[in-house]
Amino acid sequence: MDEELRSVTERLRDEASAEAGADSGEPPLIDHLAATEDHDELAAVLTEPGRPLWARELAAYRLGTAGDRRAFEALVLLLNHRDSARCASAAHALAALGDPRTARAAAALATNELRVAYALHPVRLLAALRAPESAPALITTLERRLGPRDPYRKVALACVEGLGDLGDTRARPALNAALAHPALAEAAVRALGRLPKQAGGEEG
Repeated sequence: MDEELRSVTERLRDEASAEAGADSGEPPLIDHLAATEDHDELAAVLTEPGRPLWARELAAYRLGTAGDRRAFEALVLLLNHRDSARCASAAHALAALGDPRTARAAAALATNELRVAYALHPVRLLAALRAPESAPALITTLERRLGPRDPYRKVALACVEGLGDLGDTRARPALNAALAHPALAEAAVRALGRLPKQAGGEEG
């Protein structure tokens, strides 16, 4: 078991223990799902009625990191979950999955104003994917976060950092606007410094 899978399994163990019934003498379901190499069994967990969320998450994570696209829909739902730890594990699995639909789905989540409280991990995933959808979605999300009373500074900061990583010159106006916000200014300076210079060597 690799370290990432071990971390996910241990995080879910408390949930699994709380729902476990009487000791049957069989290995706990969570250990079985963490160890099995039967992808069809894992995929069935995603669709069988009555399966607890922790089991669906573990099955989706294992399928996603193995490159099995049957995990895609479940992982996208988890990517926008209210529990940040679930979002983080889903983002890790989606990055490993390599499904061409991932960037579009992450962009839709990152730019959904009704779910902006849970946009941090979709934003970070977009930066990691470096897909055609990444920079436009991060620019849109950042521009919406630059109001004087916007409470989602972590999302804004992730956008600034992600745009610096992407190095897309289309981000320059949004990053320049971010300079006016003390919580974002330092990161915006760094991000602007990573953009290709404009024609004529001018900055800003």
